Amino acid sequence: MSFPDLEYRTVPIRETDADALVLGLPPLEGDEAPDLADWPGLREALLAVGFTGAVGALVRVHAPETTTRPLAVVGTGTAPDAAALRDAIGAAIRILTGFATVAVATPFADAALWTATAEGAALGGYRFDGYKTDPPKARASRVIVHGTAPADDRALAIVIETASAVALVKDLVSTPAEWLGPADFAERAAESVENLAVTIEVLDEVALRAQGYGGILGVGQGSDRPPRLVRLEYAPSDARRHIALVGKGITFDTGGLSLKPAASMVGMKYDMCGAATVLAVLRGVAAIGAPVKLTAWLCIADNMPSGRATRPGDVLRMLDGTTVEVLNTDAEGRLVLADGLVAASREKPDLLIDVATLTGAITIALGTRHAGVMGDDEAVAEYLAAAAEASEPAWQLPLPLHMVDELDSPIADLQNAKIGDPAGGSLFAGLFLQHFVGRVGEDADSPRIPWVHLDIAGVGMNKGGAYGHVDKGPTAATVRSLIRLALAEETR
Repeated sequence: MSFPDLEYRTVPIRETDADALVLGLPPLEGDEAPDLADWPGLREALLAVGFTGAVGALVRVHAPETTTRPLAVVGTGTAPDAAALRDAIGAAIRILTGFATVAVATPFADAALWTATAEGAALGGYRFDGYKTDPPKARASRVIVHGTAPADDRALAIVIETASAVALVKDLVSTPAEWLGPADFAERAAESVENLAVTIEVLDEVALRAQGYGGILGVGQGSDRPPRLVRLEYAPSDARRHIALVGKGITFDTGGLSLKPAASMVGMKYDMCGAATVLAVLRGVAAIGAPVKLTAWLCIADNMPSGRATRPGDVLRMLDGTTVEVLNTDAEGRLVLADGLVAASREKPDLLIDVATLTGAITIALGTRHAGVMGDDEAVAEYLAAAAEASEPAWQLPLPLHMVDELDSPIADLQNAKIGDPAGGSLFAGLFLQHFVGRVGEDADSPRIPWVHLDIAGVGMNKGGAYGHVDKGPTAATVRSLIRLALAEETR
């Protein structure tokens, strides 16, 4: 398992059998300063090393009157909320290496927030086994969370399955593309749900052609590794709602014949993390056993240049019959998603969400911490509420009507890109996808299915330094938000 085993105990942390201790503490000065009378010598030791209490600031201290075990203290900030605890403990477990078992406690925080502490530990303790001959010092393989709130097995299970979903995305995204082509990805998807009440259907290139998936086929036809569409379904008998998830799964993106520059091609194995996200969310919700039906559509293709590849100016016919002039073969994600949205819409879900590393423009607009969110206002508001609960920054962007005309092609129904015009590139892509969202009824004027588009191109990979529980590399952004959105059905 690529994240630590978690336990929750209600005994004092000094009674632990762990190899090392981590305490989360607020600043030592001010009205909210903690009373450390039960921890003799700790206050003095912390002041001596300049402990500030800032969120995520970690110090190792020697306080033999308090404990003979190795002790680290991490700042939680003043009056810490769930987000601060998650980040603080996540940073501590991420940074503190060389101990197999670590015990953590946040004795001056709200006792009910122990789940945030546990989640931070699981997220910060993730590790990818990798291919290093000499691996770095290991993070903890077991974390014991000590608290005073009553034990809640289901709450702990939700934390564990959420962390497992995050780890699945990171494992898949970190795997080199040579070992994760479309067929490999489909096999990994099947393996990941084989012990759950989940059904899976895989369409190969023959079935895709027979059924008319022109977008997925068109993107994948330049590769020696044919494309796949994977449909997974979790449908408990007590389901109160049907949520469909569609994910972009480009296992490697060269740009096709609209070839990327060499530097821009580095890291493009991560262009499948939208599909990895929807797979992981469905698996997590199924493992938790929430009363919601989920279907996940993984639209998987290799975008490669060859004599068979789609050329700029070619016209593809999507699953619903819409014709698309492909002006830029590097705007391929929207083509595979178009087929996935049509297929998912045919089942008339109550909510339709697509997830994709779709546009570089979203990073220009929102940076590397906020996911771009578009769609119907009520559906978007539901996602944003879940994202706020998960502390995953997200921002709604418009789908401006005045840009709809820019989708028109002189020879086809739509064009997939605005060549030479970078303005509003993320919005253009969102409007393109909106075209393929089905309607709640059979009439042409029926309202569209409530829909949310998540552009995670900026947030799916952390190329900078680690922060909080977030390490450098794949982040699994939006996984925790989507699981919380699905679990909200339990309280509806």
